Amino acid sequence: MQSDAQAYPLTKVASFKGIQVTGVTVTDTGRLFANFPRWHENLPFSVVEVMPDGSYQPYPDASWNAWNGQPEENKFTCVQSVVAHGNSLFVLDPASPFIKGVVGDAALYEFDLTTNALKRQWTFDKTIAPEKSYLNDLRIDEEAGKIYMTESGLGALVVLDLNTGTARRLLAGHPSTQSEDVWLTVEGERWVKEGKKPHMHADGIALSPDKGYLYYHALTGYTLYRISTFALTDATLNDDALAEKVENLGRTCAPDGMIFDPQGNLYLGDLESNAIICMTPDGRLNTLVQDERLKWPDTFTMDAQGNLYVTTSRIHQMEGDISDLEFNIFKIPTGA
Repeated sequence: MQSDAQAYPLTKVASFKGIQVTGVTVTDTGRLFANFPRWHENLPFSVVEVMPDGSYQPYPDASWNAWNGQPEENKFTCVQSVVAHGNSLFVLDPASPFIKGVVGDAALYEFDLTTNALKRQWTFDKTIAPEKSYLNDLRIDEEAGKIYMTESGLGALVVLDLNTGTARRLLAGHPSTQSEDVWLTVEGERWVKEGKKPHMHADGIALSPDKGYLYYHALTGYTLYRISTFALTDATLNDDALAEKVENLGRTCAPDGMIFDPQGNLYLGDLESNAIICMTPDGRLNTLVQDERLKWPDTFTMDAQGNLYVTTSRIHQMEGDISDLEFNIFKIPTGA
């Protein structure tokens, strides 16, 4: 694996002390948003807008971010991902506080970025997001009228039809959506969760620039997969026929987030090496940046200038008191 790591410095954009950040997204106009899953007690908010000076405020308002111990209408439960698209902010809520099981129903919210009002909402019943599921991240294909999501609790892909509002749970239990039997070693120590080997299924997700392929990856695993969006959206294919369309792209690092740039380079977080890897269109793996501050590089977003933003969620350090830990958003120029 080649390395150009020294050429790409990190700039800290925002910092959250004792508040674990996972998702980040930037709009076409440069507005920056982040989210915080309800994995710990006393979470002050679920979604914020980050200002240019690094300060932040609850989004869309304080009421949506209030939590009274149970699901309520127009309130977030446990937000895992935020994705800006056009003039909308999509907020994915797997509704599984502390990852202990879905309470109520998982949901996807779309907010109008001009008015900050709720524009659309989709709820997912237990056939799409079962009790032990955890909807993780999403990519939007507006031309096809589809949203693609990974589900990391049990392992599956979910395809939402924006025209009909119906969702399909696909490749559930297929090897491509499942954790591999591996131990991850992060910052020199084997990652253990509640005394056990963690098994986190389909997690990282990326849509190719031409929208022709959806790429996905288990968090605890080293194999990258893709499937054509033509096959994924063909409702006439049964499970066996769809499984035949899955392509194994071989071994990579163990990533959390993934994203393509417009040139077709795929960026993956290398959890075990405090690094970000770039896979070129011809399949070569290069180290974009390696830095000890990249403590569990989680989610990526890219602005119009080709800057890559990444969160450090420090998931390997989450057992016990996190009040003194610093969780950051960094910006990295890529030249894309």
